[in-house]
Amino acid sequence: MVRVLAIVLVVFQHWLVPVLGWTGTELTTGNAYATPGWWVLTWVGQVMPLVFFAGGAANLLSLRSHRGRGGTVGEWVSSRVHRLAIPLLPLIALWLPLPHLLASLGVPEQPLGIGAAVVGQLLWFLAVYVAVILATPVMLKAHERYGLRVVAGLAAVALLVDAVRFAGIGMAGFLNALVVWLAVHQLGFHYAAGKPVTRAGAAGLAVGGFGLTALMVAFGPYPLSMVGMPGAPVSNAGPPTTCLITLGVGQIGLVLLARPLIRALAARPRAAKVLTWVGARSMSLYLWHMSAMVAMAGVWTIGFGYSTPAPGSLAWFAVVPLWIGSCAAVLYGLLRAFGRFEAHAPGPLAIQPHAVQVAIGAAMVAAGTLGVAATGFFPGNNTVSTTAAVWGAVVLSGLAVTRYRLPQISLVRQA
Repeated sequence: MVRVLAIVLVVFQHWLVPVLGWTGTELTTGNAYATPGWWVLTWVGQVMPLVFFAGGAANLLSLRSHRGRGGTVGEWVSSRVHRLAIPLLPLIALWLPLPHLLASLGVPEQPLGIGAAVVGQLLWFLAVYVAVILATPVMLKAHERYGLRVVAGLAAVALLVDAVRFAGIGMAGFLNALVVWLAVHQLGFHYAAGKPVTRAGAAGLAVGGFGLTALMVAFGPYPLSMVGMPGAPVSNAGPPTTCLITLGVGQIGLVLLARPLIRALAARPRAAKVLTWVGARSMSLYLWHMSAMVAMAGVWTIGFGYSTPAPGSLAWFAVVPLWIGSCAAVLYGLLRAFGRFEAHAPGPLAIQPHAVQVAIGAAMVAAGTLGVAATGFFPGNNTVSTTAAVWGAVVLSGLAVTRYRLPQISLVRQA
C-alpha cells in the first residue's frame, strides 16, 4: 500500500510542479516549488525514501519466501530484474523513433528536445533500483549479522561523501546515489524482520527524523528544498544527500503512525481492487507518466498557447483539475496499451543462468538504463538517438543474459 501510494504521489507531484510558458517559438520551464515558502511541501512530497523503504521490506519478505521454497539467489535476482526491465522495453522502443516522427510533423525542435530529455531522465530510479536488487542478498546477510549498525555505517559513509562533495569535488556526490538509497532500503529490512513499532516509537522516529533534517539544513550546507530547484547551486536530490536518509526516517515514522488507517483503507473492497490493479502496473505507472505529461504539455502549450498561471493563484488552482485530468486520461490509455508488459510479463525460464551470469546481466541492465537516463531520446540530425539506441541495446542484452543460460565452454588440455 505504501509503495503504491508513494509512486502515485510521485506521479502527481511531477504533474503539478512544472511551470510552463510558451513564447510562440520556445518552451520555458520552471518549478512550482520555487514559490516562496513552498519548499516545506517537499519534505512530504519527496517520497523516494518511502519507495526504497517499502522496497526493502518487500524484497526481504520475497527473498526469504523464495529461499523457503528451495529457490536460489540467482533465480530471485533474475525474477526481480525481469519484473523491472521488461516494462522498460516498449518505452525505449517507442521513444527511439518518436521524436524524429514528431519533428517531421512540424513539432518545434526546442520543446521536443526538452520532452525527449525529461522522459529519459526519470529512468535514473530504475537504474538505481536494479543495482539495489543486485545488492540485496549481500545487504540482507549484513542485516542479519549487524542489524541497524549497517544503516549507521551507510549514513556515516553518506556524510563523508557529502563532505567531499561540498569541499569542491562535486562528482563524488554521485556515490550517494547508491549509498543513501541502500541505507533507506536497509530500514525496510529492519521493519519487515523486526518487532512491531509502537505508536510512541513511530512518533519518536517522526520527530527525530524531521528534527535532525531541520538541524542539518539550519547548520549545514544543505538547501531547504528536498528536490532539485532550477538554478540552485546544490540539490538534496540530484545526487541525493544524507538529508534524504534523515527525511526518510521522519516519513517512516509518519507512515507507521498512520498504519491503522492505511490498513483499514486497504481492507475496503473498492480500494483493494484499485490497489491490486495499480500494484500490478506500478513500474509502468512510473515509466509512462512523464510521457503522458509531455504529450499534454505539447497540446496545451504549442496547440493552444497555454502558459501556467502563477503557482498558488486562483487561476492556478482552477486549472489544476483540468491539467491533472488530461494527464491522467492519457496515462490511463498508455497503461491499457503497455501495462500488460508488466502485469503479464513472462517469468524467468525454468533453466536458470548461473548466479554470476545473472549478476552480470543485472549490472548491464542497470548500466544501460542509466545511460538512457543520461542521454535522453532526442535524435539530433538522425532518425533515432544513436546513443540511446546503444544503451537500449545494452538493456536488452542484459535482460537476455539474466534469462538465458549461456553454454559452458570447457577447455580440454590435450597431452
